[in-house]
Amino acid sequence: MVDSYRTLRKAVHTELKRKGSRFIAEAYPVEDAAAADAQIESVRAREHQATHHCTAYRVGPTGDTFRYDDDGEPSGTAGPPILQQIDARDLTNTLVVVTRYYGGTKLGTGGLIRAYGDAASGALDAAATKETVIRVPVAVTFQYDDTIPAEQVLRQFDTARLNESYTDVTHWVIGLRPSRVDDFVEAMTNALGGRATIVPAPEKPDTAD
Repeated sequence: MVDSYRTLRKAVHTELKRKGSRFIAEAYPVEDAAAADAQIESVRAREHQATHHCTAYRVGPTGDTFRYDDDGEPSGTAGPPILQQIDARDLTNTLVVVTRYYGGTKLGTGGLIRAYGDAASGALDAAATKETVIRVPVAVTFQYDDTIPAEQVLRQFDTARLNESYTDVTHWVIGLRPSRVDDFVEAMTNALGGRATIVPAPEKPDTAD
């Protein structure tokens, strides 16, 4: 079960030249495929005079969704080597766009693969990365007298308090790593003698750095 993933902290921009061609590599953190596609269109609009905009991205906590595009370059010479650089760093929620301004000299299949791979590598090497922790929200409700044992359970786990309210009962929404949810429920149930109500929270899963 995936509890965390690596992505970029912020966008970066690097360039390289090969036999007169200029390769502008841009790497972006993106939340999903729609955000990646929107960013690609933004680069296309900004660099509208470029010869090619070759791209690759991988998104999702487990990186299951990916796409690459050679954008008119010979098949497999641009998008795949860009994606390989993303995968080599075990990144997800990451987009790389390599914009090429043709310099008049053909690079050949091997030259293109190296150029696009090197351009993507340069951008990703320049980018700071971060680990994002996946947190599943769990709602816990209990009586005030059970506060001390409930707090003791929290200290046993990597948690984040997403919400809390105090009325005639205490209500917490706790963010937990997915792999520890069952252990948390068992520990809280045992510590409070079965007096707590523990259910999945209605909020969508959250993430934290």
